[in-house]
Amino acid sequence: MHTLAKSVSRSVSKYIPSQRHLAGLAVVLIGGLFCLWLNTSLNMWSNGRIVGLSSLTLAILLGMILGNTIYPKFTERLNGGVCFAKGQILRLAIMFYGFKLTMTQVASVGMPAIMTDALVLTSTFLLTYWLGTRWLKVDKETVILIGSGASICGAAAVIAAEPVVNAQAHKVTIAVATVVVFGTIAMLLYPFLYQLGWLRPWLSAEQYGVYTGSTVHEVAQVVVAGNAINTEIGDTAVVTKMIRVMMLAPFLLMLSFALTKDRPVDNAVIDDEDSKNEAASFMTRVKQVKVPWFAFIFIAIVLLHTWIPMSKSIEQSMVMLDDVMLTMAMFALGLTTHLSAIKQAGAKPLFLGAVMFGWLILGGGLINIGISFI
Repeated sequence: MHTLAKSVSRSVSKYIPSQRHLAGLAVVLIGGLFCLWLNTSLNMWSNGRIVGLSSLTLAILLGMILGNTIYPKFTERLNGGVCFAKGQILRLAIMFYGFKLTMTQVASVGMPAIMTDALVLTSTFLLTYWLGTRWLKVDKETVILIGSGASICGAAAVIAAEPVVNAQAHKVTIAVATVVVFGTIAMLLYPFLYQLGWLRPWLSAEQYGVYTGSTVHEVAQVVVAGNAINTEIGDTAVVTKMIRVMMLAPFLLMLSFALTKDRPVDNAVIDDEDSKNEAASFMTRVKQVKVPWFAFIFIAIVLLHTWIPMSKSIEQSMVMLDDVMLTMAMFALGLTTHLSAIKQAGAKPLFLGAVMFGWLILGGGLINIGISFI
C-alpha cells in the first residue's frame, strides 16, 4: 500500500509545474488565449462565413510561425514550460474533454450509430496502417497518427495518441494537417452532396446525420456539416461523433499493447517445447504496455458527468478550461515544429490522408448503408 501511495504521489507531482516551467507556460497561455479570442472574432467579423477554422488550427499555425522565427532565440528559457504544455497539460485536456459528453447522448442515437462508429474506426485505422506502411512506406509513427486522426476525432485524437506513440513534433503536425485539409473539404462537400440528392436514395435524413458523425474528422466540422441541413440532423451527427470520441480510450490501450510487439521482451525464453514460453512472453508484454491512464480518467469523467448533477455554470467552466488547455497544447506543439522536418517528410503523408479521405466518403458510406439494412 505504501509503495502504491508513493507511485500515485509521483504521478500527481508530474502535473504540478515548477518554477522553471513558469515562463514557458505563461507564453503558451497567452498564445492559447489569443487564438481562442481570434477564432471567436473571425466568426463574428465574417458572420460565420469563415468555416473550417478552429482555435486548435489557429494555435498550431501561429505556433509554427513563431516557432520558426522568434521562438528559437528563447528556447533555452522557455522550453521547459512549452514541453510541459505538450505533455502534462495535453493529458489534462484529454481528461477534461469528458465534460463535453454524457452516456445519455450515446443512448439517444442507439445501437446502429455505435456499430457504425466501431466499424468505421476499425476499418479506417487498419487500412491506413496497411497502406501507409506497406504501400507508401511512410514511417510507422506518422501513419499511426494520421490513422488516429482520420478514424476517431481529428486533432484531439492525434495529440492524444502522441504520448503513446512517442512521436516527434513535426509528425504530429503533419497528421493534424491532414485533419485540417480533408476534414474541411468533407465539411463543405457532405451538405453539397446531400442537397444535390446524391445521398438521399441511400440515406434518410437521420442516417445522413449518422454518416456525417461517423466519417467527418473534427467535432467542429461535424457541427457545420450536420447543421447545414437542419438542427435535428446536426444533433444526430454530433452525438454520433461523440460516440467515436468515447472510443478513444480503448483505442489507445489497444494501440499501446500492439506497440509492445516491436519492443525487446525481457526475460522471455524463446523455446518451442510448449506454450508456457508464449504465456510468459505475453505476460511480459502486458507489463511493458504504456497504459494511457489519462484516457481512462476521461471515460470516468464522462460517467461522472452523466450521473452527478452539475450546474450549468460549472459545466461551462469545465468546458472552457478544457478549450484553453487544448489550445495551449496545440500552440506549444506549433512552437516546437520545424518546417525543415515537415519538408523532409515529403508528400506521401498528405497523399495517405487523401486516400483515407476517399475511403471515409465511399467506404464509410457503404458501412452506413449496410448497417441501415440490419
